[in-house]
Amino acid sequence: MIPTLLDVVALLRDVPEENVRRGMVGTIVDTHGDLFLVEFSNSEGETIALLTLKSEDFLVLERITSQRVADL
Repeated sequence: MIPTLLDVVALLRDVPEENVRRGMVGTIVDTHGDLFLVEFSNSEGETIALLTLKSEDFLVLERITSQRVADL
């Protein structure tokens, strides 16, 4: 699956200097070639970190379209 803008992703590695850990969930907020700007937020919606990542650094979580939701 090719990552796209606003995809929700799970981080596959720790980035201790930015206080984010493997498994944290973020959102792709910008793309530039093979680089992705991913925002990680806390439960209040405040940004914890903005990281520039490559696609091998994260896993795109499944996209569920409105049609697929209707099919459930």
